[in-house]
Amino acid sequence: MSHHHHEKKVSVNCFVVTISDTRELATDKSGDFIELYVTEHGHKVVERRIIEDETDQITKVVEEGADRDDVDVVLMTGGTGISKRDVTIETVEELFAKEITGFGELFRMLSYTEDIGSAAIMSRATAGVVEDTAVFAMPGSSGAVKLAMEKLILPELAHIYFELRKHEE
Repeated sequence: MSHHHHEKKVSVNCFVVTISDTRELATDKSGDFIELYVTEHGHKVVERRIIEDETDQITKVVEEGADRDDVDVVLMTGGTGISKRDVTIETVEELFAKEITGFGELFRMLSYTEDIGSAAIMSRATAGVVEDTAVFAMPGSSGAVKLAMEKLILPELAHIYFELRKHEE
């Protein structure tokens, strides 16, 4: 079997979700970055939303994204820290049918070596699959979003899309 996942150009439909108790569209720099990266690479943002760092809101938005025919990937930013208010990781991991463990592992490694040093131990970035939809949970800082999108998500987005759709055809 060959791994020529870059042969076919595909536009992946992304649902961008910012988890924050304080941000709104005008101040959502990380969401802006995600949207910019997605569109610059030929993919599409089908919706963008800001929700509070609440378990029920996060569950609802991930399940909605997974149920929508026009959403291939949910890209989330925020709520991944270790404070009491940060519940994104616990919430999304319960919804995963499969975890994409390499994302969090590589994100922390890159954060450590390229960016924030030992503070990377507090990063709880994660990714997984809910139904046939990939879900990425990135930290809320624009630096973290830039790192995750440029180095990990965008280079593999089309490949992830094809893998999740492989048995549908």
